[in-house]
Amino acid sequence: MRVTNLLKIAWKAIFLNKTRSLLTMLGIIIGVGSVIAMLAIGQGSKESIKEEISAMGSNVINIRPGSGERGGVRLDRSTTESLNLEDYEALLEAEYLTDVSPVVNSSGQSIYGSNNWPTSMYGVAPQYLDIRLVEVLEGSMFTEYHINTYAKVAVIGQTVVENLFEDGEDPVGKTIRFNKIPFLVIGTLSEKGESNFGQDQDDVILTPYTTVMKRIMAQDHINSISASAISEENADEAVAEVQEILRYQHNISTGDEDDFNVFSMDELIETFSSTSEMLTLLLVAIASISLLIGGIGIMNIMYVSVKERTREIGLRLAIGAKGNVILRQFLIESMLLSFTGGIIGVALGVGSSYVIEEVMNWPTVITSSSILISFVVCALTGTFFGWYPARKASSLDPLVALRYE
Repeated sequence: MRVTNLLKIAWKAIFLNKTRSLLTMLGIIIGVGSVIAMLAIGQGSKESIKEEISAMGSNVINIRPGSGERGGVRLDRSTTESLNLEDYEALLEAEYLTDVSPVVNSSGQSIYGSNNWPTSMYGVAPQYLDIRLVEVLEGSMFTEYHINTYAKVAVIGQTVVENLFEDGEDPVGKTIRFNKIPFLVIGTLSEKGESNFGQDQDDVILTPYTTVMKRIMAQDHINSISASAISEENADEAVAEVQEILRYQHNISTGDEDDFNVFSMDELIETFSSTSEMLTLLLVAIASISLLIGGIGIMNIMYVSVKERTREIGLRLAIGAKGNVILRQFLIESMLLSFTGGIIGVALGVGSSYVIEEVMNWPTVITSSSILISFVVCALTGTFFGWYPARKASSLDPLVALRYE
């Protein structure tokens, strides 16, 4: 018998029991829809993380002192305060770095008039703006002159502007206080908004690093160093060069452990992406349980269908139909149930992804591979779970089947 005829018979059998067929497909519909939605959320989160980190500067290199605790043992201060201005000056000569800036940060209360706002002050070099892809909106950035004179000048973010200066007052030229120390505002930063990690990137005050070190923190070490590689492709070479320079600066012998950490944005992206992928796989695994239940439902309903149509099968076998024709008929019926459920499930998953993005503001990305995988899974589900009932139908004895009540 031709495949087209078998398809017609299978469609007829499905439409004769519309409600039962729909309930049978429900597990497949929910399973496929859930898998596509979960993959879309996972891929969207991954892309969003990449964009967020790239917005900080895709070729940024971060250098931090060694962690204060390893293996449960508290390290001495020399390890946590291992970076200094000599290290910064040595990195200025690096071949694979374009901009380098020390970073010294402190938290405190900023005050202007009767308004006050808790914020963070970052002592940096002027090159920090280029490294972090930040622009000055009004006024200007401080210069090397301000650094050399420990000048009490500041460039402030928009969150600080909004909380200290009311009614659109221009902050440039005004004096604010940070931890009781006056700072002249010489510029404001353009708005960057909140990062995906929940950090307000505009809640910041930038000032010369020498000012923070001498006037606020009273320390001679720096908290970290930010730099940018000459290109994103040269990030690995830049990391290796930084490690070589700092090991020489700190007199670290071959085989000894570094007292600093160097990492690029690529490593940060890879870390967050791997975490996102693990969570996505977990969600997909949970959603796939619906596919398993849907497959079991198809097997069950196909088994019931074979029982109900035993006399029909016996009659067809008695007039000369071959067993493999009966097998193909019920296998095609099983696959049609699975494919139809899969198509509806794909539509449900795509629609759910758009709703999630619009209503809940979660980033989603629907990939063609997730839809293709869904259809492959549907085909395998229909074949696997439909095989046993189809095989049972094809192996019936015609005489026994004709006497079946």
